[in-house]
Amino acid sequence: MSQETMLRNKVAIVGVGESQIGKVPGMTGLGLNAQAAKRALDDAGLKVSDIDGLLTAYSFTEPYFMLGTVLAEYLGIKPRYNASMVVGGATPGVMLKHAAEAIASGQCNTVLVCAGENRATGQTRDQTVATLTSVGHPYFERPYGGSIPGYYAMIARRHMHEYGTTRSQLASVAVTSRRHASMHPNAHMRRSLTLDEVLASKPIADPLTMLDCCLISDAGGAFIVTSAERARDLKSKPAYLIGIGEFHTHEHIMCAPSLVEFGAVQSGQAAYRMAGVAPSDIDVAELYDCFTIVPVLELEELGFCERGAGGHFYEEGHAAIGGKLPVNTHGGMLSHAHAGVAGGLLAIVEAVRQLRGGLGERQVQGAEVALVHNEGGIMSSHCTLILANQPR
Repeated sequence: MSQETMLRNKVAIVGVGESQIGKVPGMTGLGLNAQAAKRALDDAGLKVSDIDGLLTAYSFTEPYFMLGTVLAEYLGIKPRYNASMVVGGATPGVMLKHAAEAIASGQCNTVLVCAGENRATGQTRDQTVATLTSVGHPYFERPYGGSIPGYYAMIARRHMHEYGTTRSQLASVAVTSRRHASMHPNAHMRRSLTLDEVLASKPIADPLTMLDCCLISDAGGAFIVTSAERARDLKSKPAYLIGIGEFHTHEHIMCAPSLVEFGAVQSGQAAYRMAGVAPSDIDVAELYDCFTIVPVLELEELGFCERGAGGHFYEEGHAAIGGKLPVNTHGGMLSHAHAGVAGGLLAIVEAVRQLRGGLGERQVQGAEVALVHNEGGIMSSHCTLILANQPR
């Protein structure tokens, strides 16, 4: 077995859960994690005592340094495999990769992966603004007032310059996401949204307006990973990991090799090779969408359309449920929820649910293979994973 395919069909996600979402006053980040974890355990038919591995991320609202062990303490878990990871928005996918490697190598049997923060009610406006300016290089970017929306706006403006992507095409991303969120009973924002509303919303960083930007939510998400053999005996239908890859090109945008070409190409190719599939084999995609330009770029980098055609893909309705490739069927971070690492983790939860079926009007008919892409930093760190409803 080659290094590229060693994780294929070795593990499966057997339980998923999400917390209450939106503004949940009175619930801490730890509480949101616990609620999501309990729902994932119930979904899998497992008990806390069945968990011997725990992976989590980081938090801007909790005052803990060793968040992984703090969460284990809070949940009453005594794991033999435990870590808190920091890869920005790419963290959920990377945590799944680490969980798969740990199980495949015999370090543990069943891993709980969870993340959550109370970013809507647990931070002041000033603290939120400070978070948005925390990513820039401390010496060469931050002193000049850069912010996360500003950096992504630079990427959007360059894509518009290079390929002719229009403001209306970016707005269509937000409209499509909101339409999908309206079908999800637990989405933060379910009210319908029009193209004109997106274009007329408050300017944030040219060309992005407020509705081009992800939500700030209270939210937590969790999934449980175990061996493919054990997965067959558990309560819920498993989603098998058939491919996963990561790639990192830079941390600070001033060091990015390009403003229109990033590492999703390489992470995607690694995932496709491991899974033995091509972009045409993917039935549903859950793509990181902190800003409307991001899933446009990811569609292109992951091979779903030509360079420069991502905006057209959305504008022509191909990303809608019922289209060529439904994208972010839960509404993504633009409309379902975004609370730090929980945003990308909830995309994995949605992919598992799509593969199980039974989601009503939100269901992608015949979904057998799902792709999830997480990215962190300013298009810096990438993780692509491919799940299937049966081993392949």
